[in-house]
Amino acid sequence: MMKKIMLTISVATLLAGTILSGCESSTKKVENARENLQDAKENVVEAKIDLNQALKDSIQSFKTELDQKISIYDKNIAALNTKLVSQKKDKKAPYEKALTELELKSKQLKKKLQEYKEEGIDSWTSFKKEFKHDMDELGVAINDLTKNNVK
Repeated sequence: MMKKIMLTISVATLLAGTILSGCESSTKKVENARENLQDAKENVVEAKIDLNQALKDSIQSFKTELDQKISIYDKNIAALNTKLVSQKKDKKAPYEKALTELELKSKQLKKKLQEYKEEGIDSWTSFKKEFKHDMDELGVAINDLTKNNVK
C-alpha cells in the first residue's frame, strides 16, 4: 500500500512538473512574442522616420536644383531683353510681349516652388512631375525665342 501511495505521489509530482514546465514555456512564448511585436513596432517607427527624412531631403534637393535652373532661365530672359534694346521697334513688339510672359511664368514657377509644403509622398510625386513639365515648357519657350530672335 505504501508503494502504491509513493508511486501515485511520484506520478502526480512528475505530472505536475510537466504541466508547470509546459505553462512556463507558453508564458515564455507569449513574452517572446510580445518582445518581437515591440521590436517590429520600433522598426516600423524607425522606417517611417527614415522615409520622412528621405522625402524631406528629396524635396530640398529638388528645390535647390530647380531654383538654380530658374535662375539660369532668368539670366537668359535678361540677356534676350538686352538684345532687344538694339532692335528696331517693329521687330521688338512681339518679342517684348513674349519675354514679359516668360518672366511672369518664371516668377510663378519660383513662387510655386518656394511655397510647396510637404503633404506626403503621393502629393510630392505629383507636384514634382507637374513642376518638371512646366519647367521643360519654359525652357523650350526660351530656346524657341532665342532661335527666332534676330541675333
